[in-house]
Amino acid sequence: MPLPFASSDTQSAALTMGGVEKGPLDAEAERVRFAELQASFRDQFERIFPDHLAPRTVVVVPSLSMPVDELKKISGVHHYEERLLFTLMLLRMPHTRLIFVTSQPIAPGIIDYYLHLLPGIPSVHARERLLLLSCHDASEIPLTQKVLERPRLIRRIREAILDPASAHLTCFNATALERSLAVRLNIPLYACDPALNDLGTKSGSRKTFREAGVLLPDGAEDLRDMDDAAEALVALKRRNPALRKAVVKLEEGFSGEGNAVFSFEGAPENGSLGEWVRKALPERLRYEAATETWDHFSASYAAMGGIVEAWVDGEMKASPSVQCRVDPAGRPMVISTHDQLLGGPNGQVFLGCTFPADGVYRRAIHDAGQRIAKVLSEKGVLGRFGVDFVSVREGANWRHYAIEINLRKGGTTHPYDMLEFLTDGAYDAASGLYRTPSGQALYYLASDNLVSERYRGLTPRDLVDIAVERRLHFHGGTREGVVFHLIGALSQFGKLGVLCIATSPPRARALYDETVEALDLACDETPTL
Repeated sequence: MPLPFASSDTQSAALTMGGVEKGPLDAEAERVRFAELQASFRDQFERIFPDHLAPRTVVVVPSLSMPVDELKKISGVHHYEERLLFTLMLLRMPHTRLIFVTSQPIAPGIIDYYLHLLPGIPSVHARERLLLLSCHDASEIPLTQKVLERPRLIRRIREAILDPASAHLTCFNATALERSLAVRLNIPLYACDPALNDLGTKSGSRKTFREAGVLLPDGAEDLRDMDDAAEALVALKRRNPALRKAVVKLEEGFSGEGNAVFSFEGAPENGSLGEWVRKALPERLRYEAATETWDHFSASYAAMGGIVEAWVDGEMKASPSVQCRVDPAGRPMVISTHDQLLGGPNGQVFLGCTFPADGVYRRAIHDAGQRIAKVLSEKGVLGRFGVDFVSVREGANWRHYAIEINLRKGGTTHPYDMLEFLTDGAYDAASGLYRTPSGQALYYLASDNLVSERYRGLTPRDLVDIAVERRLHFHGGTREGVVFHLIGALSQFGKLGVLCIATSPPRARALYDETVEALDLACDETPTL
């Protein structure tokens, strides 16, 4: 179902020609114009993208255009716009211009931090090709909506685009809001058409998995409310009397925070199971989000719907993911695999990841991801997306259950892209490894959730000082070190993102441990008078 703030029936855009607005477009005219822009993107992709020296403009609007109630569950979520600061690395191409738009201004020190990471380009050269714009708006509505409400800001962006035929818009996820903005700017959007967003819901994911012939947990989709969820839970238990738990998921939950686990412990084996489930549901649901309640969860479920899935049991479990891309020429490809690091009460909240996925099953999930990507490309999907799995070991083999498709950039996007930008290597599909031009394999551990109350009050400058003093800062010569993100969340929320790149998995883990130790020691220091 459409997001409450992104209804395609209520959004409108203005057609622009030569920088002059020709008046608002109705919803149908906007969809037609958007389709025209998207159709033109293939020519731009094939003409400009392969040429490192080709002039181009990239407009980055890192809006998390998702249900506000779900985003509220994430500490410091408004700083998640900073995760797309890795796109500043595009400025290493000497004729690329970047327009980066945020809700609030980003501290200059954070921008300097990224520009100094650019390989082979003086930061002053990059700075001249970077335009930072802000809505100066700290409200909870999506960034793209803020931009659409500011016609003068849109005019500034348009005026900064030297040639719309060599420009495109990139974002975190695509909704009707991003479609409207692309039309207003008269440039294509490197992301999925919002009309296809149902493919990335929990229900849409399950249907795609079946079409791709990929294993998925027993369950039910397209559920409308908690009454439907209760019926689905009963049906699951009757099909599998040994089932211990099941997961109830909001259709558009984010980062695992929209999940809740239901326990069948003590469930009757006779005909009273249905009554027992309905009565037990409000008391037995265990939510991944710490602030969630039955009243709020059930209301959210009634508003957006959801699914129910059998809990995948196993003594040895893993949570790998596959990252895919469909380029503007329609070619589907797997671009990386990861093992996810999960937390929360039931281990369903994304905390971070390691690259690559375990070699024991890396090839199997790569192949499953490729089949899923092929199905999605045939349906017209464009851009980045990820597929999450739950994997269990059964004897000498592993079984991989596809769980969901994230039809957007995700928590594995920025660390992998930063690795590529910093080291000029490539993903080797045959081995599943990432190799530099010299053939050196690189690995990393990344997290969006290095959190401690003790870190509150540390400024971006403090963080850089700590990294430099402890020799943690990424070094281009050794191709090892730590790159930080979510830096703006550190002082207020004690929260930080880290990417630890190394030539072996143990070394990547050691870099992470050294980073934690360095931050903890810095917090123990007592200033002298």
